[in-house]
Amino acid sequence: MNVKDLLEELRDLDPRDPGRWPFAVRASAVGVTFVLLTLILVYLFVWETVRPQLLQQERKEQVLRQDFVIKHSVAANLEVYQKQLVQLRRSFGALLRQLPGKTQVPSLLEDISDTVAAAGLKQELFKPGKETEKQFYAVLPIQMKLAGSYHQFGEFVSDIAALSRIVTLHDIQIKPAKPGAFNQLTLTLTAKTYRYLTANEIAARHASKHKFARPPHRGPG
Repeated sequence: MNVKDLLEELRDLDPRDPGRWPFAVRASAVGVTFVLLTLILVYLFVWETVRPQLLQQERKEQVLRQDFVIKHSVAANLEVYQKQLVQLRRSFGALLRQLPGKTQVPSLLEDISDTVAAAGLKQELFKPGKETEKQFYAVLPIQMKLAGSYHQFGEFVSDIAALSRIVTLHDIQIKPAKPGAFNQLTLTLTAKTYRYLTANEIAARHASKHKFARPPHRGPG
């Protein structure tokens, strides 16, 4: 049977009466139907179930790849990072050495007062405030009121910056001492000095926090 005869035979088939179809056609139809049903069942019960898991694993793979790239970059530059860490520690140590200890604060206050006198300023107020503790250092504010000229104020600020210890100036206000007296001025400011906390002070602060911390609530039983 050639192709033309096969096509004519297929056109003559009655779809409402498959029992009269030739055996080969019926077998082919059953095979095609089985394949289609198999594909539908695979799609419904396998693909739709596995596909979300597959997508989740693909996202995990992308995260792991990015993590690998970052860690590989860190590992490749580990020596550079170690050198930078050593340099940072040295810089931090140098800054820490600029902070006086508790016993050195009085001499630092004297240095600030001497700087005022060296600039030719009149010291009208020099009042250290309450010390405030931070993570590893303490801040001591000093309220100051000075009288003098612009040139003397500039010399004072320059000398403060040249001190071997860290002193910062805040809340600076300059006003004429008298109306119309442009070269007779008053300077009010808050100078802040810093000192490092000793290991015993840090330990005592942590112990105090834990001592006064409220214990966690426990239910009955």
